[in-house]
Amino acid sequence: MGLPPGLDRDAGDPVARTRRRLRLAVAPGRPEGDRVSFSKLTLIRHALTAATRRHAFPRDEPLDEAGEAQAAALRGKLEADHAVTAPARRCRRTAELAGFAAAPDPRWSELDFGDWSGATLKEIGERDPDGLTTWLADPESAPPGGESLGDLNKRVREAMAELDVPGGDTVVFTSGGPIKAALVAALDAPETAFWRLDVAPCSVTVLYGRDGTWTVRRVNADPEGSLR
Repeated sequence: MGLPPGLDRDAGDPVARTRRRLRLAVAPGRPEGDRVSFSKLTLIRHALTAATRRHAFPRDEPLDEAGEAQAAALRGKLEADHAVTAPARRCRRTAELAGFAAAPDPRWSELDFGDWSGATLKEIGERDPDGLTTWLADPESAPPGGESLGDLNKRVREAMAELDVPGGDTVVFTSGGPIKAALVAALDAPETAFWRLDVAPCSVTVLYGRDGTWTVRRVNADPEGSLR
């Protein structure tokens, strides 16, 4: 089947292309009067891994045994018209076990911790105390070989803007950092507010957006509870 009329106009514009795809996704079977004027964004932190248990900066590690069971318990508890995942194995596997064929988007990847990957905050504090202090205080500072908090916030805001489509309903499987960045963006908070937030493994965060403004509906919600 060919492209819907006019879709080829957006071939060179990924933002317009995604917006049009989401509009098409929410349209079938819904009367015109039922279309809502806001978008819904459900953010799922990946399930447990060995690094999560150690409170270590992650590498591309898999879910552990408990994480596999935790992610599988999400199946049937989430609803969305469109699913996105960070490319990391732990995020892709969480999406798969939750029952979603999610499209990868690297903008939802965890902060790149560079040479600090695999280490805990305590270990970095012992190894590079000055570097750690600067990194925690300055959003434009980055771990050696990694990226800054400012860079993370920028790419997450871009991804959120692309999903802010009237009637859009998207679930994103990602890591703690991008979810905290999304909350900072939604609250229009200072970038350093990132460090005052915590996101539990396999928890659910729900945002509603309209015209670039986001409202926080749920944070760290239990998937067993109501997610509306």
